[in-house]
Amino acid sequence: MTPKKTHREGQTSRKDENGAENEIPRRDQGTMAGQAPQPDADSAGVAAVADVQADALAVRLEEAQNRADEYLDGLQRERAAFQNYKKRIERERAEQSQSVSGDLLLRLLPTLDDFYRAMDAVPEGGRDQWFEGVALILRKLERFLADEGVVEIEALGQPFDPAFHEAIGMDAGSGAESGTITQVLQRGYRLGDRVLRPALV
Repeated sequence: MTPKKTHREGQTSRKDENGAENEIPRRDQGTMAGQAPQPDADSAGVAAVADVQADALAVRLEEAQNRADEYLDGLQRERAAFQNYKKRIERERAEQSQSVSGDLLLRLLPTLDDFYRAMDAVPEGGRDQWFEGVALILRKLERFLADEGVVEIEALGQPFDPAFHEAIGMDAGSGAESGTITQVLQRGYRLGDRVLRPALV
C-alpha cells in the first residue's frame, strides 16, 4: 500500500504528463485577478503630507527667488553708481590737469610775444644768421605750444566775437564792413574749449 498524500492548506494538486501530482498554491481571495488593491488610510495621509511639503517648498523657493532678484537689482545699481563716479573722477582729473597745463602755458605767452616783437623789429636787410637762429627758436616754441594743444585764435579779417576777441578801439577809416577786425595788436590763444587769452584787436 502507498501512503495517502495530503495537501497543505491553501494548495491544490494536479497531475503532470507522467502522472505525478504537483502542488499548486491557491490564490488569496483578497488579491484575485482583476481586482486592484484598495488604498488604505496610511497611504492617503502620506500623500497629504507630501502635498503640504511641496507647497511649502514652492513658497520658500519663490521667496528665495524674490530675494535674489532684489540683490541683483541692488548690485546693478551699485555698479552703475560706481561707473558714474569713476567717469566723474576721470573727467575732473582731466579738467584739473588741463587747468594746470593751461596756467603754465599762459605764462609762456608773454615770452612768445617778445619773440614776435623782436622778429618784427629787425629790418629786411638785417636778417642775418643771428636772425635765423632766433627764428628757429621761435618755431620750436610754436611747435611746443601746438603739441600741448594751444591754438592761435583767428582774428584778422574775422567778424568780432566777444568770446574770443577783446576790442580796444574802432577803425572808422578802414572801409571794412562793420564788425570786421582790421588790426590785431596782440595774438590770442585757446587750449581746447578754454580761452587762454583773447585776441587784442
